[in-house]
Amino acid sequence: MAADDRPQITLISPPSFDAEVFSDRIARVLDGAEIACLRLSLGTKDEDILMRAADAARLVAHERDVAVVIDNHLILAERLGLDGVHLTDGARSVRKARKDLGADAIVGAFCGASKHEGMSAGEAAADYVAFGPIGETRLGDGSSVPFDVFEWWSEVIEVPVIAEGALTAELVERFGPVTDFFAVGEEIWGTDDPLAALKALLAPLG
Repeated sequence: MAADDRPQITLISPPSFDAEVFSDRIARVLDGAEIACLRLSLGTKDEDILMRAADAARLVAHERDVAVVIDNHLILAERLGLDGVHLTDGARSVRKARKDLGADAIVGAFCGASKHEGMSAGEAAADYVAFGPIGETRLGDGSSVPFDVFEWWSEVIEVPVIAEGALTAELVERFGPVTDFFAVGEEIWGTDDPLAALKALLAPLG
């Protein structure tokens, strides 16, 4: 696959982590792979934990010219000098996020498997739309996003699209030609060497 056509990578944080320890783990991955964006996707609603994690991640990422977005928290994104937000409620909050954060902020929307929701998010000025999971999962209702959703999107819609959820090397190879980004997180953080796991996952991209 030509370098110009190769999907970029969004790195998703684990749902919880020790900010000091994890800074080193993030740094190793960012130093060893080409990452376009770091997405903070934390399971906690504790503001202090979120702020410490976001501060640590921002320092590491911005030193390496990698953008940082956080799931849903518009106020924290602005207060902590992050680059934007990743909205998990489809198109619903895109207009508000764009208005609150301004034209230069990154505003992305996760739209599950819904093309309609994705188009609505794009029309509301989302910078990207994410669909997933593309792999097999027992979470939610167990459904995954069909290949033809990405195939159609890549042919018809100009808004960049992210493929995520239960990724495997085989899925990376199949979806590579029809997606702009892969979002990778849980697939690598449970391993002893996240960077090696990431490289193995992305090996089909060349």
